[in-house]
Amino acid sequence: MTTFAWRGPFTNDELDALHADAFDHRPFDDDWQAQLDRHSLGWVTARDGDALAGFVNVVWDGGVHAFIQDTAVASRAQRQGIGVRLISIARQNAQAAGCEWLHVDFDDHLRSFYFDACGFTPTNAGLIKLVGD
Repeated sequence: MTTFAWRGPFTNDELDALHADAFDHRPFDDDWQAQLDRHSLGWVTARDGDALAGFVNVVWDGGVHAFIQDTAVASRAQRQGIGVRLISIARQNAQAAGCEWLHVDFDDHLRSFYFDACGFTPTNAGLIKLVGD
């Protein structure tokens, strides 16, 4: 049974391992606790027993805009509705905090997840790459 928590506890090591698994990269040894303490409205954790199975970060501007970042579901737990539930809880808590808008950007292969499953609406947006060519 998967349990979900707004601002649920986690360790840097387990979130770094989840992020590496979900985004298919090597672990980076990030200090997630410090990043979230500094920039987040909150986050949602999903646990399958004691194991971290999912996570999403809700960054905000301190006003009415919140932003979904780092939606991650462990490869062993994908396609079970965990990602949709993470976003739903993030949405509820951002709204409860007084946010009026919830933004997300994503790679093209996730369009169906965010638009169809989670209810986001397509919008125009812009992006400038600041490093590399």
